[in-house]
Amino acid sequence: MNALRRNFVGGNWKSNGTLASIKELLDGTINKLAFDPAKVDVVIAPTALHLGYVKDNLTHKDVHISAQNASLTGYGAFTGEISSLAIKDYGLNYVILGHSERRSLYGESDEVVADKTKVALDNGLKVIFCIGELLEEREAGKTMEVVTRQMAAVKDKVANWDDMVIAYEPVWAIGTGKVATPDQAQEVHHNLRNWASANISADVATKLRIIYGGSVNDGNCEELIKNEDVDGFLVGGAALKPAFHKIVESCSQ
Repeated sequence: MNALRRNFVGGNWKSNGTLASIKELLDGTINKLAFDPAKVDVVIAPTALHLGYVKDNLTHKDVHISAQNASLTGYGAFTGEISSLAIKDYGLNYVILGHSERRSLYGESDEVVADKTKVALDNGLKVIFCIGELLEEREAGKTMEVVTRQMAAVKDKVANWDDMVIAYEPVWAIGTGKVATPDQAQEVHHNLRNWASANISADVATKLRIIYGGSVNDGNCEELIKNEDVDGFLVGGAALKPAFHKIVESCSQ
């Protein structure tokens, strides 16, 4: 947490939710969230199928909606794809790109993720850009090699870094119940900020929001957010629970 940067909390619902469960989550938690929008941006990312329902039933004026993915392509004969143009036209301003599940399960390379990011930015979207290392890469001492490689791929594609939020998500901590310690998270975030200073600019590094993801919950968020270089969270499972309110509140102090 740093006074120069507004915190950011994203709730990634992944491929979860029924109309009934989403109605319950909106009515019981999301629409009742209490936070200071001057201190934290809050964004939720439903499945593509549920974007319309959430858009129609979200009554909290300070909670924003994100798509979970966008294609490299625009309008046209691209069956099954959702373009950045369509996301923007629908009134949404955010998209998650580069999530480890997209990289590992669907073969999206660093280059593909970087190209998709450029398309999204060029079409007026803000990007939640995910990076992170596998367990074997951490154990081999390659964490920074991996995450800086992922950052280097996108570095020259970004015209305005104010439209980027970097989500550091160690793959070994996503959905596993394992979580990076506050010291581990701070170390990587600090090193990423130093990398940005050396490879982009000192001004970008100072302003760049770097959030943490990986089994974030209401029991560990308060300790994690105390770190100087942790600017919020990308939340998975806990974003579908009432405890999401505590995670948001921890970033609104």
